[in-house]
Amino acid sequence: MISILIITCNEQDNLPVCLDSVAWADDVLVLDSFSTDRTLDTARSRGVTVLQNSFVNFAEQRNFGLARGGLKHDWVLHLDADERVTPELKEEMLATVASAKKDAYAIASKLIFQGRWLRHAGLYPSYQVRLGRRDKLGFAQFGHGQRENLPPGRIGRLRESLVHENFSKGLEHWFEKHNRYSTAEARHCLDGRAEGRVDWPALVAGDALRRRRLFKELSFRLPFRPALRFGYMYFAKLGILDGLPGYHYCRLLAIYEYMVTLKIKELQRRNRSGCD
Repeated sequence: MISILIITCNEQDNLPVCLDSVAWADDVLVLDSFSTDRTLDTARSRGVTVLQNSFVNFAEQRNFGLARGGLKHDWVLHLDADERVTPELKEEMLATVASAKKDAYAIASKLIFQGRWLRHAGLYPSYQVRLGRRDKLGFAQFGHGQRENLPPGRIGRLRESLVHENFSKGLEHWFEKHNRYSTAEARHCLDGRAEGRVDWPALVAGDALRRRRLFKELSFRLPFRPALRFGYMYFAKLGILDGLPGYHYCRLLAIYEYMVTLKIKELQRRNRSGCD
């Protein structure tokens, strides 16, 4: 079987649906960063294990759950509360871990916005490593997200996808969250420049995930990045085919890139003046 590790903070509305989607699992850990709503009541009423830890970043939180969560099974599925496991994904995961030849598996997600799956603007299929052996898979923080600690050769891919209700808390929450993310992204960008960190071998490595990360790193050096992001997502990636939700989402991505760009400039000014 598979243990489930769900990261939460004030997820009283999302958590019930997420838990419903993994009701088949006999070991579910809700790792909470001191919610102030009814998240803990919801989790305890479902009989799942609850553990609290102060949130530093996604990587540290996931690693804490792996080390301190008392998970029962060799395989762990890492979820956020706004993600749902489909019956098809459940069956594929159970079949995969029964005869696995890899240490971890990347899973694509279907981004839902304004009631529509953004097949194009949501960059489907965009993969993240979410299923892994408890004693093999760990995470390191990278920008506002995390990266796995395994070489590409030890990572496989699943065919089925998660459903990601990224806007389930509304646009206000999305802006609050991406305000934080844009700060982390700007700092990561400047740290990378200072270290001269460019993974040029990724161009020929044959690993699509690694290559996508390289292109993202290089994109920070481009002029007019917000406008380029909109044009790339809406026209090159065919977000135009996702209707009005696709247009609105591409505009949101451009706004996010503008936030990152402004914060990079702000941090550069602060660094030059010696301010924190």
